[in-house]
Amino acid sequence: MNAVCTLGLDLGTSSAKAVVTDTGGRVLAQASAGYAVISAKAGYAESDPGDWWSAVRACACEAVQAAVSAGGARPSAIGLSGQMHGLVLTSADGEALRPALLWADSRATGALAAYRRLEPAALARLANPLAPGMTGPLLMWVAEHEPGTYRDARWALAPKDWLRARLTGEIHAEPSDASASLLYDVPGDRWDLDVVGALGLDAGLLAAVLPSAGAPAGHLTAAAAAELGLPAGLPVAAGAGDTAAAALGSGIGLGDVQLTVGTGAQVLRLLDAPDSRADAGVNLYRSATPDGWYQMGATLSAGLSLNWVREVMNASWAEVYASVGRPGRPRDPIFVPHLSGERTPYCDPALRGSWTALSLADDRTSLLRSALEGTAFAIRDALDALLGEDRLGGGLSGGPGPARLRLAGGGTLAAGWRQLLADVLGRPLYAVDVPAASGRGAALLGAHAAGLLSFDDITGPLAPPASLAAEPDPAMTAFHAERHARFRHIVPALRLTGPCD
Repeated sequence: MNAVCTLGLDLGTSSAKAVVTDTGGRVLAQASAGYAVISAKAGYAESDPGDWWSAVRACACEAVQAAVSAGGARPSAIGLSGQMHGLVLTSADGEALRPALLWADSRATGALAAYRRLEPAALARLANPLAPGMTGPLLMWVAEHEPGTYRDARWALAPKDWLRARLTGEIHAEPSDASASLLYDVPGDRWDLDVVGALGLDAGLLAAVLPSAGAPAGHLTAAAAAELGLPAGLPVAAGAGDTAAAALGSGIGLGDVQLTVGTGAQVLRLLDAPDSRADAGVNLYRSATPDGWYQMGATLSAGLSLNWVREVMNASWAEVYASVGRPGRPRDPIFVPHLSGERTPYCDPALRGSWTALSLADDRTSLLRSALEGTAFAIRDALDALLGEDRLGGGLSGGPGPARLRLAGGGTLAAGWRQLLADVLGRPLYAVDVPAASGRGAALLGAHAAGLLSFDDITGPLAPPASLAAEPDPAMTAFHAERHARFRHIVPALRLTGPCD
């Protein structure tokens, strides 16, 4: 076993994960610890950063001890990833002044009106559809509704940037998260100070931007080291947003499209130059590589809605996934999973979900199966938007599809669920056997910051292979295409606003 290893810390929406890898990119140990997402009012989504730190401390100690017990060494560096968007307002020393506002929070919908009044050139520089859970709108909400907190704040940070401050005592931002804030000139790769000023926000709240990869963004303080059981002074990488880190950790290449399913679901493809398709609800962000970009279609309601269905139906996850074992029926109910609004392609935080066409013939199994199917339909809508396709009725209006559709994330391990996704998407799925892709990507960034790996190593020989996981059944693809057409006709009846407005 390679004695040199690194620790990747991934600050997710509902749990923190710690991943220890060796310099061959092999995962030696991993652990996770959960925390609450608090919704005090409809549309609110917050977490206590103190809970984040408790979870990071617990899972980091567990993963490091497991790696040491298996014959490894304690990590020589730390890399970071974390949930994107959101807002952590802190004092000068990085202490949070209020609970963190998360990407799923829609309270700042009213702030989007100020964005729509920006000059077209300014909106073009933001290069992204407007969403209330991004840092800029959330910061505007705090300025209006909690002016005392806003005045007291010294920094407005993304979640993983807050974690880095907790580890190192130093305050920085980095491009993959900054480009997802609606405060960033994405093609120009810098904070857009003109937009910040036009929105009436204080540019002094925004930290200096360091590259995601490169020299360390700081070093582990003695206090943090004591809590984590690690040596003080370890280099800590700037890190990346979780989607960018997952792309690095799973080894996606140009020409591939990758689907990741977790609390939400994302489909993304790498680019070698910025190309905005905000009008289609597609995001454009900086990648974790020194000069890269990626486009992303995102659905808010994947595991989030499935877990709601599971809890409401008092079902286990095993029961949810087992429901696909019964063949679908043409008159089964249609489930729309947009319980907290939706991003790609609808850009509508007020969009809501439904079960439609219920009958006395329906039972627990048909409801559970329809929930999985409706979630797959939402993912297909995001994929079609990313690729510039409209495949209702089976026709393609866009260009050629991806070289491969790769599957990553812990929310797609059940074989039946994978098959349903392949049938609905109408494409073979190639699984990447990296259950903690964001954490692995973070660990690789830590190794790079410590000078243990080059980027050529990370994106070349250390990239994990992808293996065929599910082939679409043509008959089932046709069956689901008809039901997806019904899904697409139902969604407009649940909308309160226009697309991407």
